[in-house]
Amino acid sequence: MTVPPPYGGYPPPYGYAPPPPPPGYPPPRPTNALAVASLICAFLIAPLGIVFGHISLSQIKRSGEEGRGMAIAGLVIGYVLTVLGTLVLIFTIVVTRLLLQDFRNGLDRYEWNPTITAAPAAGQPLPPFQPPVNLGANCQYPATTEAAVRPVRPPRVGKVPTTPATVNAVITTDRGVIPVMLDNAKAPCTVNNFASLAAQAYFNGTPCHRLTVGADLGVLQCGDPSGTGKGGPGYQFPNEYPTNQYRLTDPAAKTPVVYPRGTLAMANAGPGTNGSQFFLVYKDSELPPTYTAFGTIAAPGLAVLDRIAASGVAGGGDDGKPADPVNITTVRVQ
Repeated sequence: MTVPPPYGGYPPPYGYAPPPPPPGYPPPRPTNALAVASLICAFLIAPLGIVFGHISLSQIKRSGEEGRGMAIAGLVIGYVLTVLGTLVLIFTIVVTRLLLQDFRNGLDRYEWNPTITAAPAAGQPLPPFQPPVNLGANCQYPATTEAAVRPVRPPRVGKVPTTPATVNAVITTDRGVIPVMLDNAKAPCTVNNFASLAAQAYFNGTPCHRLTVGADLGVLQCGDPSGTGKGGPGYQFPNEYPTNQYRLTDPAAKTPVVYPRGTLAMANAGPGTNGSQFFLVYKDSELPPTYTAFGTIAAPGLAVLDRIAASGVAGGGDDGKPADPVNITTVRVQ
């Protein structure tokens, strides 16, 4: 006798079998850890974000993991920030070097003699020369915003010799020959500049654009090829003697002193703005000690200057163009 199975218990194919469970979604793919690290490091340490980004892309390609978008974003951000950081670093280095150089130039310019502290009365002679420690050690001729009136190369930079103490030169004009002796021992950077300009024929064929015949000032000014009094070589350089005998804040640095007859000095628009213009003093002249005295004029040259001064200033007055034009034909440094 066969006993029927419990209700609903017939085995298949006669009984009812429950359907298989519906298929579920496949498990999500994991996100590549280095892709996450690449995106984070791109903001913190950009080069590291680039490295992680390349490694993660290689891993994702092999494993099929998620995170390709993050890896690419990390790479892009990392490269951009690396380039920007490099540019900022280069800019910082350049600016720092310029600031340091300007600071050194300032030290060169205002090296002072501690024995000169009180402001002398106007009309005192030039101060005794006390050689600064760094005299001629770092001559610099930085470019100006104004272009050179005549094409010319700046002088050699860096250390220049202070020997020989004097160097002979001849300024030949259409009014006569003016022999001068350049004071290399007191103003080596200035003499270096004058010799460089002369060697490049910068002064040849240029006018002496200004003559003064006042009671306290008697000079002939030259060295500007434009003849306007505003032209220069496209660079500038610091003052030397007598400016470097004073502290920057010393009131004596602004008190007029006597530049004696026969002085060759640089014209400028303020300390540190020397270029190519110079003046020849034919009578004792009172000026602040802010004009570099870099030579002396021999007796034959003073006789030429006396004749030029006797002709007076064009249109009368004490200051202006010479009544009889004066032109430099050549300048030779021997």
